[in-house]
Amino acid sequence: MKLKLKNGGAAAEVQVSDDTFGRAYNEALIHQVVTAYRAAGRAGTKAQKSRAQVRGGGKKPWNQKGTGQARAGSIRSPLWVGGGRAFAARPRDFAQKVNRKMYRAAMQSMVSELVRQDRLVAVESLAIDQPKTKLLLAKLAELGLQRALIVIEAQDEKLFLAARNVPHVEVLPVASLDPLSLIRHVNVVATAGALKLLDQRLGGLHE
Repeated sequence: MKLKLKNGGAAAEVQVSDDTFGRAYNEALIHQVVTAYRAAGRAGTKAQKSRAQVRGGGKKPWNQKGTGQARAGSIRSPLWVGGGRAFAARPRDFAQKVNRKMYRAAMQSMVSELVRQDRLVAVESLAIDQPKTKLLLAKLAELGLQRALIVIEAQDEKLFLAARNVPHVEVLPVASLDPLSLIRHVNVVATAGALKLLDQRLGGLHE
């Protein structure tokens, strides 16, 4: 499969594999992988004390009978202010198992759908001379875009600094690309080098 480079010459194209950029759309798999990715980001550190862990409460507050008050066995009962929590929360791991094959298949399905919907814009390069926001906005304007995920081959500090104050514009190297970032943006701009590297990482090209 060949993708046309929008800011290249008339015949400028980049060769990519059909396995990565021509895969059938699998909504169920994408949902599973995205859900697992978001779950893995949860801290899971919430903790509460049960009545057994709250300090004090060893002595019965008052006699069982004769006081006119309701029966009470401990001042650390969940019914009391300052008491323990019934069914107290414990630290937990929200991670869901997703093997490498499933993850790659989901990513391939996502980028393939971007190609089918013409939401993936391939460019020869998106380098700028200075870390200036107006330079980046001018580059995006040439592509007819105001908001997009920009995928580059390696970390570019100038591009990152130029984009960090622009709403709905994000710059990511291929190594940091994840399912959530792909579904968060309507349009994706990727350089030719980034597309080839992404193809290799997802198993489409082998060198």
